Amino acid sequence: MANIFDLFKKIEKKDETAGSAPEYIVAGLGNPGGKYHQTRHNAGFMALDFIYEKLSVNGEKSKFKALVRDGSVAGKRVLFMKPDTFMNLSGEAVSEAAAFYKIPPERIIVISDDVNLAVGRIRVREKGSSGGQKGLENIILRMGTDNFPRIRIGVGAKPQGWEMADWVLGKIPEGDREDLFFALGSACTALETLIRDGAEAAMGKCNGLVPPKKDEDTNE
Repeated sequence: MANIFDLFKKIEKKDETAGSAPEYIVAGLGNPGGKYHQTRHNAGFMALDFIYEKLSVNGEKSKFKALVRDGSVAGKRVLFMKPDTFMNLSGEAVSEAAAFYKIPPERIIVISDDVNLAVGRIRVREKGSSGGQKGLENIILRMGTDNFPRIRIGVGAKPQGWEMADWVLGKIPEGDREDLFFALGSACTALETLIRDGAEAAMGKCNGLVPPKKDEDTNE
């Protein structure tokens, strides 16, 4: 039978871990409000919703100009964030939380949409430019560095003749939702791999993933 004092030590240790400060920030980018629900630009919000469900992350509250949740990924404490600032000012929320918890850029993971990737594909990068994504651009500006990992979710290229704003603020069409759902699952896998094994492992595991072909695309 276990010593009662050892049992209390284990309980205390568990409580300390549960209340400890986050080691990582994971920010999913998008625009708040029902008007922007399921739009291409909200792929980062959708990814967090998928992750919350998959990893059982609960307890949302408002903090750091964002809706935040505390959770755990690969044994590490994580602060999940959906900035309330609208996409173009995402850096205000992320930089405020990073400064408060003294989290370095290398442990800030940003999930966003990418018009340069086909729907269903994702791309993990360890660092780099914004690629024209306004939320990433603002985070780079506010943090003063582009040295943070990101998971980019493909929403498809803007068709000729479209304004970019109209494209990214457009709703995900029903025909693309199955492939997008596959990408959200890939983003969750990428996040777990990135935190557990590093960016290089996540890139190798997830950057080549493609959604399975639909029945009508096969000869079966």
